[in-house]
Amino acid sequence: MVSSILHRATGIALAAGAVLVTAGLLALAAGPAAFAGFAAFCASPIGLLLLLGWTWSFAYHLLNGVRHLLQDAGLGYTIAAFVRNSWLTVIGSLLLTLLAWAWVLSGGGA
Repeated sequence: MVSSILHRATGIALAAGAVLVTAGLLALAAGPAAFAGFAAFCASPIGLLLLLGWTWSFAYHLLNGVRHLLQDAGLGYTIAAFVRNSWLTVIGSLLLTLLAWAWVLSGGGA
């Protein structure tokens, strides 16, 4: 039940994050001053928290979607497998988020 709720919640978070991406594109189109303001917001603690949450939402939603595809193929329907795969999705999403942010903060994605 929790994995299903998280899947829906992360889908909503991804839609909200798309608004942030759209705002960034609009700021980019508006000129250097507008984009500098947008970049400053993204570099603020609130902006970084939103970006971190958006990254985790993407990773979780992606991995949980793969889990659902495997279940649609008939795999992982026992209760033990379902619980294990749900935990693997959570742990995998945290690892993917940490890897992505380690790459960004190391200068590889900046």
